Amino acid sequence: MSTVTAVPLRPVKRSYLVYLWIGLALALVSAFALARQGDDVMSRNARAEGVVTTASGLQYKVLKPGAGAKPTNTDVALINYEGKLLNGSTFDKSQQPTPMPVAGVVPGFSEALKLMPKGAKYRVWLPAALGYGDKSPSPSIPANSTLVFDIELVDFLPQEVVQRMQQQQMMMGGAGGGMPQGAQPQR
Repeated sequence: MSTVTAVPLRPVKRSYLVYLWIGLALALVSAFALARQGDDVMSRNARAEGVVTTASGLQYKVLKPGAGAKPTNTDVALINYEGKLLNGSTFDKSQQPTPMPVAGVVPGFSEALKLMPKGAKYRVWLPAALGYGDKSPSPSIPANSTLVFDIELVDFLPQEVVQRMQQQQMMMGGAGGGMPQGAQPQR
């Protein structure tokens, strides 16, 4: 038979137990605070009412619904837009409706345009991977920035139609680019 020898434990002062419990409570509060700190804008947005997250990670909110067809990669969109950083500073803003080839912009912007029917206005959040990533296109946009755009899709035309119109303008002696003013697409 084996004999178990018990080692007597000294009694612990009550103040030590209080300090131990306070330390554990502080550790739990700190862990919770760190977990919340990792809760970035995109994950908070995902829980906001009206915000839709696509499979790619793009997030958008419909500010004004549109109707009708949606542009494709072969179209040139005529848009009004404003681009901001998360701190609210504007890095780009159209002064008038601006033509943009749907396939010629950053991936997230292109994805957003293809979701929008004519006349729609969306607020779009592009994670860095769908924007400029780790490359900064200008000093006003830091690398790895999440970008926020308000985009209004005024109209769009197939790219070949826009190119034909540009060629006609050049042949007539007019210099112009993009979608000519007054052009009314047949849709």
